[in-house]
Amino acid sequence: MSSPKRKPATMKAKPKDEVNKKALVWIGSIVGVVIIAVALLLVFTS
Repeated sequence: MSSPKRKPATMKAKPKDEVNKKALVWIGSIVGVVIIAVALLLVFTS
């Protein structure tokens, strides 16, 4: 029995740059939301 040819694994191992970019986007958005919330609180309480 001849084993079937293996297809090259595509999109199996994601490059680490992609993960880092997603993490940076998440952190940036969270920090932005926190800053906006604090600014709104300061504006409304003062």
